[in-house]
Amino acid sequence: MSIISDIGAILSALASQDSFEITNALRSDAKWYLGVIVVAVGGYLISLMYQKIPFIERHLERTIMVYSYLAIAFIIFWGVIDRFIFNNQQPWSTTIPPFLFMIMAWFGAAYNVRLRTHLSFSEFRTKMPPKGQIACLWLDFCLWFGFALILFVTTSRLTANSAANFQIVLGTDNTMQWWFLITAPIAGLLIAGRAFQNIQEDMRKYRAGEPLIEQAVIGGDT
Repeated sequence: MSIISDIGAILSALASQDSFEITNALRSDAKWYLGVIVVAVGGYLISLMYQKIPFIERHLERTIMVYSYLAIAFIIFWGVIDRFIFNNQQPWSTTIPPFLFMIMAWFGAAYNVRLRTHLSFSEFRTKMPPKGQIACLWLDFCLWFGFALILFVTTSRLTANSAANFQIVLGTDNTMQWWFLITAPIAGLLIAGRAFQNIQEDMRKYRAGEPLIEQAVIGGDT
């Protein structure tokens, strides 16, 4: 009953939208139990969204990645000109790019789960029988789901703690760190969604007798 009451406390804190209460509520181990439910349900719903809206499935993560990268490049480019030509430097020019890189990296991780360009030992797996291949693909799903769960739970508490302490991005007056940090748990849900999407496709191929393992190409397309 303690876990149930702790989960209720977390939900109550979230409903209050008070960052201090949310931080305190997330100190209990109940956050992991609630995290399993949120990541499972959220990831599955995201996989359905990808299935129903192909435009979002193809462009969501890539658009965020590209614009984050362009923003980083522009800030660094202008920072060099500003410093060596105008003898000036914006105090936030070295603090915002790391947050943008974090966004680009996590959303890129979600997209590459779909592309299967992470380490997958495909050369070894192609020599296995279909049952061995589908077992490996289920192992991939479990590992990615576990990774998404860890990312979601830990960064959710980090985001709440940052908001509770009013942490401001260094070099700015009113830009809060949690505005950037909250993208990490969102990326965790997207990773789970991509994992659900992959295993659904794998099971369809397995039942149809189609090849399960394909050689992934970095920079390829879905």
